[in-house]
Amino acid sequence: MCNLYNLNMTQAEIRKLGNVIRDTINWPDATDIYPDYAAPIVRTGEDGVRELVTARWGMPTPPQYLVTPTGKPKKTDPGVTNIRNLNSSHWRRWTGVECRCLVPVTSFSENTDADRSKLVWFAINDNRPLAFAAGIWTPWTSVRKLKEGIVTTDIFGFLTTEPNAVVLPYHKKAMPVLLFKPEEFEVWMNAPWAEAKALQRPLPNDMLKVIERGSPAA
Repeated sequence: MCNLYNLNMTQAEIRKLGNVIRDTINWPDATDIYPDYAAPIVRTGEDGVRELVTARWGMPTPPQYLVTPTGKPKKTDPGVTNIRNLNSSHWRRWTGVECRCLVPVTSFSENTDADRSKLVWFAINDNRPLAFAAGIWTPWTSVRKLKEGIVTTDIFGFLTTEPNAVVLPYHKKAMPVLLFKPEEFEVWMNAPWAEAKALQRPLPNDMLKVIERGSPAA
């Protein structure tokens, strides 16, 4: 699972690539993003306008995983960052265009299967150009941290798929679904689900490389 990614790009560059019309956030040009942190996403607002907003990384956890081994309800739900099985009834409710989003990414990391404490970072090339992960979002009310109590906030997660030949030697389970072409962005944001779901596929091997091992990318 990818539980750390980097965004090293200005808001203006995100707006341009994502065809964003409305932007009211103030975001640093470079940062590492961890689970339950706020991060930029591109979505369609209620009025139909493409907008850049922030949301917390982690969609609602399926109910069967919100109980302890003794059967007691867990006190918090920090969320699910990576989503694979969109045929699941838990996830299908968020596959409509109103819940799809684009998550700006310049590099992502995976813990290696051989040593879970070690990270490998991946990007299109050493310059780490901007891409979008195919994501879903929703407003949600839950207890994400005990010290916060009950909060209502916008949250998101991104899709994963089987790893390509670049990721596979390090992490055999999955990789994020990354989109690079404007026509792919529009399909993900606007097309019927029967068409949009075809984008959940590994990136071609020649469009990804290992850029760093063992440390944050920023």
